[in-house]
Amino acid sequence: MAYGAGSAAAARAAAIARAIKASGAIVSLAPDAFLKILSRTDKPMVVMAKGGFIKSNYQYLTAYKGLVFFTKSDSELSLPGDTELIFSNKIWIPG
Repeated sequence: MAYGAGSAAAARAAAIARAIKASGAIVSLAPDAFLKILSRTDKPMVVMAKGGFIKSNYQYLTAYKGLVFFTKSDSELSLPGDTELIFSNKIWIPG
């Protein structure tokens, strides 16, 4: 039985929906708004990965009050000095 492009798109949408359910809500912010979230936290923990295919970028995740916040920047962000930084090979955000 052959599957068409519609079936592939439906399977991809279902996979994304499962990933969102598993990971919870992820809020995408501009880099300056992400830094404001970090400033509200004592000793924030941040996961960082370098990404990009043609043009490099820096990707960051942190948790705050039960939500996960994500940002992407063309240059490395200047994080607060008390940040616990965890380096990751890749950050994948559903959708």
